[in-house]
Amino acid sequence: MIEFEYFGAMLLFMLIGLVISMFRVLREYERGVIFMLGRFYRVKGPGLIIVIPILQQMVRVDLRTVVMDVPTQDVISRDNVSVQVNAVIYFRVMDPERAIIQVENYLEATSQLSQTTLRSVLGQHELDDMLAERDTLNNDIQHILDKQTEAWGIKVANVEIKHVDLNETMVRAIAKQAEAERERRAKVIHAIGESEAAEKLASAAQMLSTQEQAIQLRYLQTLVEIAGDKSSTIVFPLPVDLLQKLRSE
Repeated sequence: MIEFEYFGAMLLFMLIGLVISMFRVLREYERGVIFMLGRFYRVKGPGLIIVIPILQQMVRVDLRTVVMDVPTQDVISRDNVSVQVNAVIYFRVMDPERAIIQVENYLEATSQLSQTTLRSVLGQHELDDMLAERDTLNNDIQHILDKQTEAWGIKVANVEIKHVDLNETMVRAIAKQAEAERERRAKVIHAIGESEAAEKLASAAQMLSTQEQAIQLRYLQTLVEIAGDKSSTIVFPLPVDLLQKLRSE
């Protein structure tokens, strides 16, 4: 009799534990993928759900945005420059069913795919594009990843290239190139200035040639500038009319 009561108590505790284990609580950002005897049944959550032990199994899926750091990748650009690039991607699970059924580990799969895509896309561009056109490259990588992960129920929201590291030799070469470019611009600007000054002088000379009084006034202004303060220069004015008469003779 005592053994029967002990067995009954044990059975009661087991039933109570079984009933308690049927209830699961999923947070707002979680979903439960339910399998019935190994076959997909439905997606449940959030809140309080019931999972029948033995018959059903549940896999939790987090729907929050995942921030994944892409490890540093060795990339050879189209102009044969070796650089080290790392990036960060932002993605989230949109379809829990496909994220669990279509791929073994969607986090690992997305990480590996992002690494290969990063090397493939950057390898098609030159170094200058990597440094100056990051927004375009980010969009290209994001579109490629989003298209390939769509079958897994994953949405890639954004990709950001963080660092493009160059070796010291390439850094010095870029510095020399920038210095040469600055010198070229300085020479071009100086040449443009000389050209504009020559045009202005030619125009001024043409205007002065039409007015003799203007030439005399300019001549006197030049004398004033030469005979300035603390100057040891002796100036002998020569009338312009006399020069014209000497030329006519």
